[in-house]
Amino acid sequence: MSKHIPVAPDLRLSPAPKLAIISSRFNTSITGGLKNGALEWLEERGITDVDVYDAPGAFELPILAQRLAKSGQYEGVICLGCVIKGDTAHFEFISLGATIGIMQAQLATEVPIAFGILTTYTEQQAVDRSRADAENKGREAAAACVETLAFLRNVPARS
Repeated sequence: MSKHIPVAPDLRLSPAPKLAIISSRFNTSITGGLKNGALEWLEERGITDVDVYDAPGAFELPILAQRLAKSGQYEGVICLGCVIKGDTAHFEFISLGATIGIMQAQLATEVPIAFGILTTYTEQQAVDRSRADAENKGREAAAACVETLAFLRNVPARS
């Protein structure tokens, strides 16, 4: 028997989930665009019960997301950040740490935690991905979170 779970473009959840967005304060001109994109995508689908939190940076996103996921208040968490490559290895460490941390938090809590962290080589690449258009990566992170949530709602875990 085949089961169809709608994907992001057509997705409407009932009841609408309560979600959290955590946005890094580094590169706020970029992360602000990501946050706006995520909120717009959610609102277009009737998801308006969203709490927004600030994070010091991308590296702190995993622990904040894990705490919110464990709180039981949210069905999903959307992490938004931006790490732009500089002249040192800092970019690699922050990007890898945030990536692995978010994945571990998601698996540990079984709550969808979307990875909306731009890891770009240039500021222009980050600007291009945070514009108010259909290519906004904040929109994509929101869609990924909600689509994963829809799947989890339809495929319960075994006790």
